[in-house]
Amino acid sequence: MMNKTIVSGVIAAALLSAGFASSVSAHQAGDIIVRAGVAVVAPNESSPVVADIAEFGVDDNTQIGLNFGYMLTDNIGIELLAATPFSHDISLGELGKIAETKHLPPTLVAQYYFGSADSKVRPYIGAGVNFTNFFDNEFTNDLDGALTDLSLGNSWGLAAQVGLDYQINKNWLVNASVWYAQITTDVEFKLAGDAVKVETDIDPWVYMVSVGYTF
Repeated sequence: MMNKTIVSGVIAAALLSAGFASSVSAHQAGDIIVRAGVAVVAPNESSPVVADIAEFGVDDNTQIGLNFGYMLTDNIGIELLAATPFSHDISLGELGKIAETKHLPPTLVAQYYFGSADSKVRPYIGAGVNFTNFFDNEFTNDLDGALTDLSLGNSWGLAAQVGLDYQINKNWLVNASVWYAQITTDVEFKLAGDAVKVETDIDPWVYMVSVGYTF
């Protein structure tokens, strides 16, 4: 419910504020925009049933989010999303938490900003590609040694975003954005010595609130 509320709020603000202008000039061709804030990754995971028990579950995590944008024109930009490593608990039905993993999800998108260069409020949309690198994978409950050798494969997938910048003055702005990324990983491990591979979709929503600076 909270995730849907955040998405709806950002989209509604973007639609209502399109074309709202003021004397503050921002988002011009050649501008570099750096934003830093809080990013929440909320997985929308699914997998086959594992060991006749349940599907994998993956919890949410919050980290410091960073993104770096460059305006190719007054309305078209490119942006790279980065963050400190996200850490997730992996659960399996009634067994609860059985493992944990970390990942870095750099995402590159092309963006279209609505409004003009002198608009104080700039809603935007974007689409691009995500690369996710999983590391530090380990079992926290190995079922008395039955589970060993955990690994998660890296992932390439499509990504999309919607966001809103509010320009405070010539250089400073505040931002809210929502991202969606296709992340599919092969979870590999050994169960009682037998090799197992489980293709798992993570497909998270990413919510970010940040402060930005325009150069």
